[in-house]
Amino acid sequence: MFLYKMEIELVDRMAYLVLLSDSDEKALNVVESHIQRHFIKMPEIRSIALLEKKRVENGNGYVIEGALH
Repeated sequence: MFLYKMEIELVDRMAYLVLLSDSDEKALNVVESHIQRHFIKMPEIRSIALLEKKRVENGNGYVIEGALH
């Protein structure tokens, strides 16, 4: 199993998704369903990028940075 950090470019913002999957293909196939469940109205997705992939081990994780306005 692998832990994936995905970057999703929407029309008006960036979104990040961290998910667990056993293959790159399966990870990419579920991104849209996660976005659809998160937002009330499905936003337009401009692009999806796999940023990082780590084999699952105790203590693995990702830091997601945010911008100050």
